[in-house]
Amino acid sequence: MSDYILEMNQISKEFTGVKALSNVNFKVERGEIHFLVGENGAGKSTLMKVLSGVYPYGTYSGDIVFNNEVQKFNKISDSVDVGIVIIYQELALFPDLSVYENIFAGNEIQKGGVLNWNKAIVEAKKMLDKVGLKVNPETLIKDLGVGKQQLVEIAKALSKEVKLLILDEPTAALNEDDSENLLQLLLELKKQGITSIMISHKLKEVTAIADKATVLRDGQTICTLERSKGEITEEAIIKNMVGREIEDIYPKRPKKVLGEKVLELSNWTAYDSKLGRNVANNVNMHVKQGEIVGIAGLMGSGRTELALSIFGNAAKYKIQGDLFIEGQPGKFKHPSEAIKAGIAYVTEDRKGDGLFLQQDIKSNISIGNLKEISSNGVVNENEENVIAQEYRESLGIKTPSLLQLVGNLSGGNQQKVSLGKWLFVGPKLLILDEPTRGIDVGAKFEIYTVMNELINKGMSIIMISSELGEVLGMSDRVYVMAEGEIKGELSSEEASQEKIMELATQ
Repeated sequence: MSDYILEMNQISKEFTGVKALSNVNFKVERGEIHFLVGENGAGKSTLMKVLSGVYPYGTYSGDIVFNNEVQKFNKISDSVDVGIVIIYQELALFPDLSVYENIFAGNEIQKGGVLNWNKAIVEAKKMLDKVGLKVNPETLIKDLGVGKQQLVEIAKALSKEVKLLILDEPTAALNEDDSENLLQLLLELKKQGITSIMISHKLKEVTAIADKATVLRDGQTICTLERSKGEITEEAIIKNMVGREIEDIYPKRPKKVLGEKVLELSNWTAYDSKLGRNVANNVNMHVKQGEIVGIAGLMGSGRTELALSIFGNAAKYKIQGDLFIEGQPGKFKHPSEAIKAGIAYVTEDRKGDGLFLQQDIKSNISIGNLKEISSNGVVNENEENVIAQEYRESLGIKTPSLLQLVGNLSGGNQQKVSLGKWLFVGPKLLILDEPTRGIDVGAKFEIYTVMNELINKGMSIIMISSELGEVLGMSDRVYVMAEGEIKGELSSEEASQEKIMELATQ
C-alpha cells in the first residue's frame, strides 16, 4: 500500500475568468523525488502556490491532504509550520546579511527573549554541512555565487525541519556543475527521508533523478510516469507535455550559401574598470549573413560581456580593437547607435532588463521603435495595435488580449514578446543571450523555428547559450570562450560536447 505524504484532490483555481487549474489530482509518496513538468502556463507554479499557502484556503476548490490530515493554509507560514517549504527561482535571500542570518531569518534562535547568534552560527554550520556548502557562516550572501546561494536556501529549509521540499526551477540560473551538485544533493536528502517536488524544464534532470513525474497540460493532470515501470523518458515526457511528438526539437533548415560578413571583430578588447580586468580579450570573430553563430562557454567566461560591448557598450567598458558592420567601421557609445546600425540584443534577463512587466504586450513590442508609428511625437495607437497583432500571430504569442500585462504571461510568451520588440526594430544582426532559459520544450521548439525563419529571410544571429545541446543543434559555427578569450572555433560538423568542454576549460 502506498504511503502518500501529499494528496491534492480535485484542485481548481481561476483568475478573473481564466481557469488556471481544473480538477488537478497530484499525489506524492513519502521519501521520493517527484518532478512536476509541463509547458509554460500549464499550471505547475500555480499548483505549488496553492499547496504552500500563497493562494489561501477559500481561493481555490479541492482538498490538500498532508500527512493524512486535510490542510487549510491561509498563509505561507501555515504550510511551513507543518513542514512544507518552497524555494522559488528568484531566491528570497537578504544580500547584505550573512549566511547564518539568512538561514534563521524569521526563525531566530532565542534564549530568554534574547537572540543567540553564537548558537545560530553553530547551527548554521551544521545545516551547511548537510547541503555540502563549505563557506564561513558569517560570509555575506552577496559575496556568494548563485549556485551557493541556492544551497543556502536549502539549508534554510532544513533549519525549519522540512518534510516536503518544493523547488521551482532551481537550476534555471545555474551552470552545469552547480546544477549537477544540486541534483546530487536531492538524492542525498532523499536518503535522509526528505521528500522533494521539483519543477523543471530540463528533461535530462527529470530522467536523471525522478522517481515519478507528473505532467500537467492546460491546467489539467495528464499522467504520472514512474521510473520503476521504465516510463520516464524524454520522448514520453515531451509527448504528454505538448500533446504531440516532437521527433527533433532542433528543426533543421537546408544548407545554403552564406552572404557577406555582417559583423567582424578584430582584436576586440573590453576592460571592466570595476573588476580591474578584461572581460573580453583580443577577440577575433565574424558572422555572415544568414547564419547562426553559437557562443559557448562556462558562466563567467565573458559571453554576455562580449555581447554588451558590441551592443553599444551599455556597461561602459573601455574598448580597444575594431568592429565592422557590413565592412564599415563602427564603435558604438550607446545602444541606440548599435540599433541604428542594425544590431539588436535580446537579454538573458527578460524580467529584469528586457521587458516592462507592468505594461501590456503592445506597449512592450512597440517601445523599441516608436518613431516608426509616431507623428509629431504622438503614437498612432491603431498602427501600434496592427504591429503588435502581426507579431502576436507570427511569433505565436498565446494571450487572450494585446492588453494583457506582460508580467502575467508565461516565460515562453514573455520571451516571444521580447523577440517581437527587437524584430520590430528591423535588425540585420540579432544577438540572443540564453534565448530559451526557463521555458518549456514546446516553447523552445517554437523559438527555434522562429530563428530558422529569420535566418531564411537573410538575418544573422549570434546565440549565447549554456545548453550544449542547443548550441550543437542550432549553430552553423561555434565559438568557445573562456576567461574572456576565444579558445576555439568549430564548424557544425566538427563540434561536439566533448570538444566544446575541452576548449571551455582551457
